Amino acid sequence: MYKVAVAGKSNTRNATVFGKIKRDFRVNRFCYLMFIPVIAYYLIFHYGAMFGVVVAFMDYNPFRGIRGSNWVGLRHFQAFLSDPLAHRAIRNTFILNVYQVLFFFPAPIILALLLNEIRINRYKRIVQTISYLPHFVSLVVICGIIMSFSRSTGLFSDIAALFGFERRNFLLAPELFRGIFVASDIWQGVGWGSIIYLAAITSVDMEQYESAVLDGANRFKQMLHVTLPGILPIISILLILRIGQMMTQGVEKIILLYSPLTYSTADVISSFVFRRGLLEANHSYATAVGLFNSVINLVLLTSANAISRKLSETSLW
Repeated sequence: MYKVAVAGKSNTRNATVFGKIKRDFRVNRFCYLMFIPVIAYYLIFHYGAMFGVVVAFMDYNPFRGIRGSNWVGLRHFQAFLSDPLAHRAIRNTFILNVYQVLFFFPAPIILALLLNEIRINRYKRIVQTISYLPHFVSLVVICGIIMSFSRSTGLFSDIAALFGFERRNFLLAPELFRGIFVASDIWQGVGWGSIIYLAAITSVDMEQYESAVLDGANRFKQMLHVTLPGILPIISILLILRIGQMMTQGVEKIILLYSPLTYSTADVISSFVFRRGLLEANHSYATAVGLFNSVINLVLLTSANAISRKLSETSLW
């Protein structure tokens, strides 16, 4: 009798859950229809394309196809890890990402905290609009501006000459490439990146601010002890996701800005793969490097999530 009763309760609970799901689909059917293209995109271009990973373990020939190409095992991975130029690309990728975590990642947080302290709404909207604008400018245009400013007759040289330094093409200096790259990233993305933090700030309980005022806290201490801890879970989640991309660097901006003179500090894994894999039509090699990159990023993401879960209550899973 007890088992029958438990089974009856379980069936009733399942029926209730399915009923709620069915009702939710009926009420929000247009929202789910709008979500179909997103699901299709990930299924086709992310999960469906994962079958092509097998190319990394074979000497792929486009005319023979996957079934007709010869298996070579880990040969492409060994070739990549034994290439001195690949070691340079791995090092540059990691260093650029460390710079971005140290300088770019905190920038939107700082901007969001500062914008939250502005009480004149009109001025706040103007500052937000100005900071958002570079995000909507084409990357090609952004890189064109950077190249123009970095010339020996550009803005950067004018500023350097004003302080008594020699004019030079800043983009042709390997030691300056990383600084220009990260600084331009901050300029282009700081405003857009602050949106999620501004949204998180609005969810902070106002009673905490009132309690802080009663305790004698000024505006800076309220920001430090109320606002910042309130958005700390969001910061932790985004930092975990960012660490999971430590071995990834977009190829478009690198290719538009670097040159053979700056390969020593500017050549990253994605640009290295672009030259070796795509320009030389070595598809298997490019796939092997991409798979290696993804595995390293997965390990970093899992490790960062585990550390965050131990140190705090915030984690992705």
